[in-house]
Amino acid sequence: MLQLNRNGLKDREAWKKAGIALPSFTIEDMVRETETTPEWVHFGAGNIFRVFPALMQQKLLDAGHAKTGIIAVKTYDWQTIGTMYAPFDNLTLAVIMEPDGRLDMTVVASICTTLAGDPACEWDWERLQEIFREPSLKMVSFTITEKGYSLRTPSGELSPEIAEDLKKGPSSPGHAMSKTAALAYARFTAGGFPLAFVSMDNCAHNGDRLKASLAEIARGWAAGGLVEEEFVRWLTESPKVSFPWTMIDKITPRPSERVRDRLNALGLGTGDTLRTEKHSFIAPFVNAERPEYLVIEDSFPNGRPPLELAGAYFTDRETVDRVERMKVGTCLNPLHTALAVFGCLLGYTLIADEMKDPDLKRLVEKIGYAEGIPVAEDPGIIHPLDFLREVIEERLPNPNIPDAPQRIAMDTSQKVGIRFGGTIRAYRDREGLDPADLTFIPLTLAAWCRYLMGLNDRGEEMALSPDPLLESLRPHFAPVRLGEPDRAKGVLRPILSDRGIFSVDLYEVGLGGKIEGYFAEMIAGPGAVRATLRKHLG
Repeated sequence: MLQLNRNGLKDREAWKKAGIALPSFTIEDMVRETETTPEWVHFGAGNIFRVFPALMQQKLLDAGHAKTGIIAVKTYDWQTIGTMYAPFDNLTLAVIMEPDGRLDMTVVASICTTLAGDPACEWDWERLQEIFREPSLKMVSFTITEKGYSLRTPSGELSPEIAEDLKKGPSSPGHAMSKTAALAYARFTAGGFPLAFVSMDNCAHNGDRLKASLAEIARGWAAGGLVEEEFVRWLTESPKVSFPWTMIDKITPRPSERVRDRLNALGLGTGDTLRTEKHSFIAPFVNAERPEYLVIEDSFPNGRPPLELAGAYFTDRETVDRVERMKVGTCLNPLHTALAVFGCLLGYTLIADEMKDPDLKRLVEKIGYAEGIPVAEDPGIIHPLDFLREVIEERLPNPNIPDAPQRIAMDTSQKVGIRFGGTIRAYRDREGLDPADLTFIPLTLAAWCRYLMGLNDRGEEMALSPDPLLESLRPHFAPVRLGEPDRAKGVLRPILSDRGIFSVDLYEVGLGGKIEGYFAEMIAGPGAVRATLRKHLG
């Protein structure tokens, strides 16, 4: 039986027979080098990190371009270290799911250790402070989701956790950003050595988001006399500290039962998938698609790993921004959101199955090629048409990626303004274009409103994915009844005019009435969503 731990890797022939690639570097040497001269700390030891940045670092270690590994930190759900990381010696089995059904499997061993980023774990917290004091530390990266940078409630007030952290100072932080600020303070007091804080989360201008959160905490501590003003200046103004922008892209769904069955058949017991208190799913393996993109602003005051040798793009901030807008605003994320809301309404549970549906496939083609590409800015390093073609023809239809529209529909209220707002504004601002000429983006926004009713296209109740605005949005639909489109008049105006959701007032750009009309068609009765979609696809 194969054992996913460092001792189990000694039987290299058994792993080779199973078709699973092993690291070629000496793990013990990597651990020793990392513990002596740490260079890279990563917050958020989740799936995309383990199958993407960690695998990139493994490629550097295998090729002799790096000697140190990564120190992974869990700030939330840190109790899972004892169940999902330590028992496997921090090894991960990366499973790339090819469209033809093949599984390309590699043991990832570039994670030196996983530490609990919490003062409640005294030894781990002290060790983290020691690491942050080391002059050798070059980079602190993050995949903690966009929510991890938020310090405030939806109403704009400081969250209770942050308010408490600001009172207590860096001695016992609770929020991920407060913990990061406290560790940064440890580095400042040890000599203020240079360092790059690198957000790899999927949000625009992520470096600025990270910097703003850390700066607010640092300023709050300084105002309370808990840290020196010089710390704030070092963190926010000094050339010794940077916050590069990045764009990351790789579909990494929750652990697949098909993959688990395959691994079990090979004699590699993987146990149960763990659902954490924060509603993430982790297992000793990570399954993902083959395509991946990591574009990074090259701003590292203390040096960096040569990740370009493992496929990353290093460039300037403006190019990162253009790549981000291409992906998030035209070529991938809008398509994902369209498939999410229509998929939920039409009863789909797999994105790949939706791409077999002629109507849904035509819909994403129309959103991408007809409405997105005309305003997509070419970033120069990745061509929009090539990227979009790969998304539609290879990535979304991959039958072996068990990604669900219900997962992608999470937090849609936080996404629609980003995923569609840029295109709408471009149509408003560019000569010869008019937002009122758009069809398929407003059709998708109408479908999202129809989704918020909590009824599928058959008129049956369906569960809605978590979203911070559900409680405020759902009451608007109380007067609406399926089969009574006249009752929908005026219902959508408070939503469609909300600049906080869409980044524009959709009535002012000529889309409010059109979306209302599509919505009325979609509530005409059972089957009306499908009928409306077909009608406007022509």
